[in-house]
Amino acid sequence: MLTAFATLLCVTALLAYLNERFVHFPTTVGVTLSGALASIVLIALDALGLIPGVRGWAAELLKTLNFTNFVLNGILAVLLFAGALSLDARQLLRQRGSILTLAFLSTLISTFLIGFAAYFVFRWVGLDVPLIWALLFGALISPTDPVAVLDLLKRARVPARIETLIAGESLFNDGVGVVIFLALAGIAGSGGRHDGDVGALDVLVLFLREAGGGLLFGAVLGMTGYRLLRSIHQHAVEILVTLAVVVGGYVAAAALEISGPLAMVVAGLVISANRQEVFGEETGELVESFWETTEQVLNILLFAFIGLDVLLTRTTGAQLIASAVLIVVALAARWISVALPFALVRAREGYGAYTVRLLTWGGLRGGIAISLALSLPASPYRTHIVTVTYAIVLFTIAVQGLTILPLVRRAAAASPDA
Repeated sequence: MLTAFATLLCVTALLAYLNERFVHFPTTVGVTLSGALASIVLIALDALGLIPGVRGWAAELLKTLNFTNFVLNGILAVLLFAGALSLDARQLLRQRGSILTLAFLSTLISTFLIGFAAYFVFRWVGLDVPLIWALLFGALISPTDPVAVLDLLKRARVPARIETLIAGESLFNDGVGVVIFLALAGIAGSGGRHDGDVGALDVLVLFLREAGGGLLFGAVLGMTGYRLLRSIHQHAVEILVTLAVVVGGYVAAAALEISGPLAMVVAGLVISANRQEVFGEETGELVESFWETTEQVLNILLFAFIGLDVLLTRTTGAQLIASAVLIVVALAARWISVALPFALVRAREGYGAYTVRLLTWGGLRGGIAISLALSLPASPYRTHIVTVTYAIVLFTIAVQGLTILPLVRRAAAASPDA
C-alpha cells in the first residue's frame, strides 16, 4: 500500500507541475485530463506490445489503494470539513432555506429523473439493467462534487450570496446523495450495512436516521470542538483537536450508522460560525492555512486518481453509446431538478437570472460518484454503471470545468450584488 500511495503521490506531483508550468488549466481539471491521457497511453503501449504488462502492473497498484476506501472512508471527511470551515457560516445560515431546499429536493428529483431515463436508455442499447439498479445510478450521479465546485469558485469573483448558495448546496447534497444511495442499495439487496428486504417505511426511517442523525451529530461534534478550541491558543494543538474532530467523528458516525458526510459539513460550519471566538488572530491564520492547504493537496490527489482510474475501466460499444446519451440526460435532469425547487425560493430571495444556469453547468461530478459506483457488488450490471459514471464525471470535469468561468462572470455581472 505504501508503494502504491508513493507512486500515486509522485505521479500526481508530476502531473500538477506540468499543468502549472505549461498548460495552466485549473489544477483539478488539468490533473484529471492528464491522468486520463497517461492511462490511455499505458493502455496503448500494453496493447501494442511495446511495454507488455504495463497496464496490469499499473492497475494492480491502483487496486491496492482501493478508490472507494480512499474517498468514502479516507479523504472525504477532511475535504468536507475543510470546505465547510472555509465558508462564511453566518451567510450560509441566512440562506439556509434555499440551500436545504436545493440540497434535498434537487437531489431527490434528479435521482428519479436520471434513474428512470437510464433504465430506458440501457434497454435501448441492449443492456439489461433492472430499474432499481438504474435508480442506484441516478442516486450516485446526482450529487454535485463539493471538491470540484469549491475549487472553481475560488478562481472566480462570484458575489458572496451566489458563492454561498452553490457551495452550500454542493456540500449538503453530497451527504443527501449518499443517504439516498444507501437506502436504494438496501432495497436492491446490493450489500452494505442496510441490505435485505426493505420496505417503504424502512427506507423513510433509514433516510431520517442517516440524514437527521448526521446533522445532529455534526452539531454536537462542532460544539465540542468549539468549547475545546476557545480555551487554548496554540496552533499545533488546535490543529490536532480539529483533526480529532474530523477523523474521530467520521469513524464514530460510521459506527452509529448515521451520515458521516453531513456530520462533517455541520461540524465545520459550527466552528466556522464561531471562528472569532475559537481562534486567536495569529493562531487562526495558521489553523485555517493548514486546512486550506490540506484540502488543496488532497483535492489534487483525488482528481489525479480519477484520471488514472481509466486504467480499470473496460468498455463496449453499447456502453459508450449509453454514456453519450446519459451525459445529455444528466445535464437535463440537473437543470430540471434545480429549476423546479428554485422556483420556490428565487422570488423571495432575489437571485439573478443566471443562477439556475450557473447551478446547472457548475454541477460537476467527481470522486464521490465514482467511489459509490465502484462500491457496488459484482453483478452483470456493475460494469455498465461504472463505465457510464466515468464518462459523465470526465465530461463534467473536462467540458463544464473548462467552460464554467465565462458563465460565472456573466452571472456575476447580472447579479444585484455585483
